[in-house]
Amino acid sequence: MAQHTPDFWTQAQQQQQALADQWLKLFQPAQGADDRSAAPVPQVEAAAHIPPEKLQALQHQYLQDLAQLMEQGGAAALAAQDRRFAGEAWSSNPFATMAAASYLLNARALMQMADAVQADAKTRARIRFTVDQWIAASAPSNYLAFNADAQKKAVETHGESIAKGLQNLLHDLQQGHVSMTDESQFEVGRNVATSEGAVVYENDLFQLIEYKPLTEKVYERPFLLIPPCINKFYILDLQPDNSFIRYAVAQGHRTFVVSWRNPDESLAHKTWDDYIEDAAIRAITVVREITGASDINALGFCVGGTILGTALAVLAARGEKHVHSATLLTTFLDFTDTGIMDVFIDEGMVRYREQQLGQGGLMHGRDLASTFSFLRPNDLVWNYVVGNYLKGETPPPFDLLYWNGDSTNLPGPFYAWYLRNTYLENSLIQPGKLTVCGERLDLRKVDIPVYIYGSREDHIVPIAGAYASTQVLPGKKRFVMGASGHIAGVINPPAKKKRSHWIRADGKLPKTFDNWCKGAQEHAGSWWTDWSDWLKAQAGKQIAAPRKYGKAGKYKVIEAAPGRYVKEKAQ
Repeated sequence: MAQHTPDFWTQAQQQQQALADQWLKLFQPAQGADDRSAAPVPQVEAAAHIPPEKLQALQHQYLQDLAQLMEQGGAAALAAQDRRFAGEAWSSNPFATMAAASYLLNARALMQMADAVQADAKTRARIRFTVDQWIAASAPSNYLAFNADAQKKAVETHGESIAKGLQNLLHDLQQGHVSMTDESQFEVGRNVATSEGAVVYENDLFQLIEYKPLTEKVYERPFLLIPPCINKFYILDLQPDNSFIRYAVAQGHRTFVVSWRNPDESLAHKTWDDYIEDAAIRAITVVREITGASDINALGFCVGGTILGTALAVLAARGEKHVHSATLLTTFLDFTDTGIMDVFIDEGMVRYREQQLGQGGLMHGRDLASTFSFLRPNDLVWNYVVGNYLKGETPPPFDLLYWNGDSTNLPGPFYAWYLRNTYLENSLIQPGKLTVCGERLDLRKVDIPVYIYGSREDHIVPIAGAYASTQVLPGKKRFVMGASGHIAGVINPPAKKKRSHWIRADGKLPKTFDNWCKGAQEHAGSWWTDWSDWLKAQAGKQIAAPRKYGKAGKYKVIEAAPGRYVKEKAQ
């Protein structure tokens, strides 16, 4: 056997190097006669490689790990480290235990190979992302033939779990997405999005909701929330005890919210300019006219924050200071650090979307939702495949996951403009480069107080990307970091007494997030109370709360909150 070892390693090295090359080719756009991209994407295969000495070290480590796996108890110990294989059915079945342990060993080796590739940062990120997707999909727990837990349940239920799993699969195929919660337990306006209010204005793009005051007096400067148009606004109004909207109202703010329309073909031509002029700026104007206030406080969440920032730059270019202060929650203005999302963005991809959707059409919500789910495939995809289909389980009711599955479309021209000018070219922070609504944008002119929040484990707007806004806007700024991710970090009511947030007592905002962290102190509980104290200082004096919604004559009540638009399903 020993005399064949060199040939074996030579062949293995060649095979593994070929695999690495194939990973790289996965992301090269086809260069054929029907390829409509105007400029070729630089080739990276020649520059990307795994150094032979590194590959040899990985091979040696793999053999050592394999030897440990073969020792008595080695497979069981490795399998038990992963919650997918921690059940009694896995540990009591030697074949299942070995399948799980072998998978974990090979998965680790593949990720080590991906990390060993020498190439530019974007290529390495794409390789790692692709390998991670393949590893997640190939887990033995994802297949009935190998899943010991699912097999045990099938025996115990005399096959009923398999029958129920098939029903669940057919149901999800019909609805167009994997069920993450028992959606039958929720209804918008009945047990989510229940804060009392009324729609006081609407156009083709949005409805404006005014909420009923919960205090005898309100602050004279009204408060407008602009949620992301990629999702529905009721992430900010799930249940009474975790509603950010209700919390703002309870603090004495006369509160208004933009409820985006779920675009259909009639809105397929709408542009970024339309969303700025006819939605964000229009909402600011209507709130001012209803309340009689000369200026307002505004909040933008995620893409809603990017829309708000753009609108503020347009207003600044016009010399109109109608917004006194802004809050940006998990928002990009500077798109230098976009995290894992960067693996999807290059010139070829953006040109494809421009050719496909730039002149009209819809970016469908189900496609966007699928993309975001596969950023965390084990938690947001395969976990539900196993539970719903292999085990025949109905996922428990969870308001946040119901909202997550309630997808929205985007107008094609809006989406194509957004991809190119933010994620690809990062033009928003370049003074004078963009013209929006007829105005040359310069965020340096948006000289107002700003509260900037980022979530520490956010995979959609990485914390460093959220922090970058502190270096773009010129006014007085406060930056706060919360625990958890993109949604759970934001929706963290004080009464729950969960998680922590971090603040710098000296208020300094150094150039990098890492340097900011060095002086930040941890505080137990929600960041909402800190934000509330900050906003009250921007809100002016208190006045008697209004007794009616809207304004007599021009802005009458159209319908009760949450309105029609939020109930529209993506086609």
